[in-house]
Amino acid sequence: MRISPSPEILALQKRLQHEFSDPKLLVQALTHRSFSADHNERIEFLGDSVLNLAVAGLLYEQLSQLPEGDLSRVRANLVKQDTLHQLAVTLGLPALLRLGEGEAKSGGQKRPSILADALEAVIGAVYLDGGFQKADLLVRRLFKDVAINPQMPAIGKDPKTELQEWLQGRKMNLPIYRVVGTMGAAHKQTFDVECEISEFGRAERGIGGSRRAGEQAAAAAMLMFVKTLDA
Repeated sequence: MRISPSPEILALQKRLQHEFSDPKLLVQALTHRSFSADHNERIEFLGDSVLNLAVAGLLYEQLSQLPEGDLSRVRANLVKQDTLHQLAVTLGLPALLRLGEGEAKSGGQKRPSILADALEAVIGAVYLDGGFQKADLLVRRLFKDVAINPQMPAIGKDPKTELQEWLQGRKMNLPIYRVVGTMGAAHKQTFDVECEISEFGRAERGIGGSRRAGEQAAAAAMLMFVKTLDA
């Protein structure tokens, strides 16, 4: 028997302008690993890629004169944690997050990394439920009031962006990031992340308090290696 979505989930669907055929996907997208084994990390992984593709298409249209490297840097500024956190707050995600007791008591509903990941998971859920066109339209609505301009490349580069640009400048494949382990209690986890560059047959590791922070640490470690190749 199909269970009707809660009023809160129905209201979120209206804000997203997408009525889910399978509302359980949206519920899962809002579920942190501290709450249940059926959490949002796999959907968030998918949503991260969907978000990057959708924003890349948006920038390709709006900044037609900008070269590839600068487009990558502008995109990195748009999909960074701070921006996604603010968009998640605007959507009202904090009140809808499903968190374990320890995570909730430690302020997980306000934690930028959790909210940014939840937003990516919501985008991934829309993609799974309705396809890329629906997810792309959602991303465009989310970013319609976010300033996009060629001056964004002047903002400092994070390790992931710098590594990506280094590889793109040499026509090499982009790095692959994977979580290889987690440590600590569910509400205070650290993530062990691997950054692999296939052409070198090499991987570097980094640890952070969120998946994103772990990726940045792993990218920084890989940057130290690749820069020795330029010496």
